[in-house]
Amino acid sequence: MYRSHTCGELRESDINTKVTLSGWVQKTRDKGFVVWVDLRDRYGITQLVFDEDRTSSKLLEQARSLGREYVVQVTGEVIERTSKNPNIPTGGIEVLVEEVILLNKSKTPPFTIENETDGGEDLRMKYRYLDIRRNPVKNNLIFRSKVSMEVRKYLSDHSFVEVETPYLIKSTPEGARDFVVPSRMNEGQFYALPQSPQTFKQLLMVGGMDKYFQIVKCFRDEDLRADRQPEFTQIDCEMAFVEQEDILDTFEGLTKHLLKEIKGVEISAFPRITYDDAMRIYGNDKPDIRFGMEFGELNAVTQHKDFGVFNSAELVVGIAVPGGASYTRKELDALVNWVKRPQVGAKGMVYVKYNEDGSFKSTVDKFYDQEDLAKWAEITEAKPGDLICVLSGDANKTRTQLSALRMELAERLGLRNPNEFAPLWVIDFPLLELDEETGNYHAMHHPFTSPKPGQLELLETDPGAVRANAYDLVLNGNEIGGGSIRIHDREVQSTMFKHLGFTPEEAQAQFGFLMDAFQYGAPPHGGIAFGLDRLVSILGGQETIRDFIAFPKNNSGRDVMIDAPAAIDQEQLNELKLKLDIEA
Repeated sequence: MYRSHTCGELRESDINTKVTLSGWVQKTRDKGFVVWVDLRDRYGITQLVFDEDRTSSKLLEQARSLGREYVVQVTGEVIERTSKNPNIPTGGIEVLVEEVILLNKSKTPPFTIENETDGGEDLRMKYRYLDIRRNPVKNNLIFRSKVSMEVRKYLSDHSFVEVETPYLIKSTPEGARDFVVPSRMNEGQFYALPQSPQTFKQLLMVGGMDKYFQIVKCFRDEDLRADRQPEFTQIDCEMAFVEQEDILDTFEGLTKHLLKEIKGVEISAFPRITYDDAMRIYGNDKPDIRFGMEFGELNAVTQHKDFGVFNSAELVVGIAVPGGASYTRKELDALVNWVKRPQVGAKGMVYVKYNEDGSFKSTVDKFYDQEDLAKWAEITEAKPGDLICVLSGDANKTRTQLSALRMELAERLGLRNPNEFAPLWVIDFPLLELDEETGNYHAMHHPFTSPKPGQLELLETDPGAVRANAYDLVLNGNEIGGGSIRIHDREVQSTMFKHLGFTPEEAQAQFGFLMDAFQYGAPPHGGIAFGLDRLVSILGGQETIRDFIAFPKNNSGRDVMIDAPAAIDQEQLNELKLKLDIEA
């Protein structure tokens, strides 16, 4: 038996008990006549004690020889600790060691295995198996496991069946780039790794499964950032004989369940906002509603004077920054420079200080009087002591720029409290999105999304006006889930493919299996997919998903620990009938 107890469970009630522990040596402290060793496992730390009055000289020397991260087994008696440590659960006891068995030595680790480490991110990713020993990463992985278990519990309790779908599938032209896998047995042909189990879950509805879910790996060969990985995990769900309201009710329930069980937070209602209103009020389709700073459109009260910048703009829009009237000129200049950065792209910013005495001071006092500026304050809901920030230009770009400024200011003002949770549904998305470069429409979600009831005919006359029977679940400014009611009629699906530029032959070649299935009594159905990595990180109070993934990739899509991707040898290429033509 390697251990009778873990390193985190012994208490003062265990005093005088003989125990066996196993774990890693966290640190040793040698005072000459006594040696203390902190022994660590997944469950905690127990202090071991070796002293010359009660320990043999051989055992004392053995204790002195233990290095950091050595793996050892010890047997001894639990005794009361003289100098108690109230910061750890085992701080009232220590183990007087009678025997030490060295299970494995360790090289000196490249960084300290402690909560606050001296290792940089690249180094810790290279030695991820050591990083996992640290409490912050270990606890994140345990937290992720707890979330996954609660997801399974809720869905199973609501009659969902977990079904596995294939990883080797057919490449399709929709969405992001596929990762492709050559087939040795089918020369010149390739599988693709799934970006989503979308068509399979729809086929499961045709198959009568009624309620499906899967916690599933998906793959997208796209550029990365802090909240994106080439492989990611979805909570993938589908239901038959449902309308949009059924989906929203069910997955509001899942989100409420997770918030209550994981965070102890109860939320009664989820606000709903249309896509158009989200863009108009917040400038993006995943608004953070934990704070205000809603957009105020100012065209009507700014385009009546001789200020050409505003007069020539498609949109003039502003936000009120709480307490911002106290900003110094240096701070305001820095804010102007922030919006002019290439990442934001604004040409400049007009600002107005709404002073505590009710007066206004702006960068455009030459053009606008106090009465004008009071109207700006009314529209942006500014109060005395606030700062009004105004951007102008092309409507879509300006909203995006002001949205970025709103989020930056909220971060600086501490308004994005990670322990506060504000979910909402965004509904009524456009069904199709116009590609300005090609002039063609593409599906805003995916080509299997149904139009809103009664809008199918608009596809022929005004495709840009058609609204999708689609919905996104947003939490704290992050999209954590998205889905739609699906098309379940072959003719409607064919019409959708036509408007997306597919010829009948192309549609049949790519998706014939799905359209054929629709001829055999496909029920009305819809679903949703949650991004598990992102959901877990937000519930964990962070927005970077990497520390909640056991073995993540870096920003270049590389696993620096195992050095992947990597070249394969010529023999493997020959078996696959592949020839690489890579210029030096």
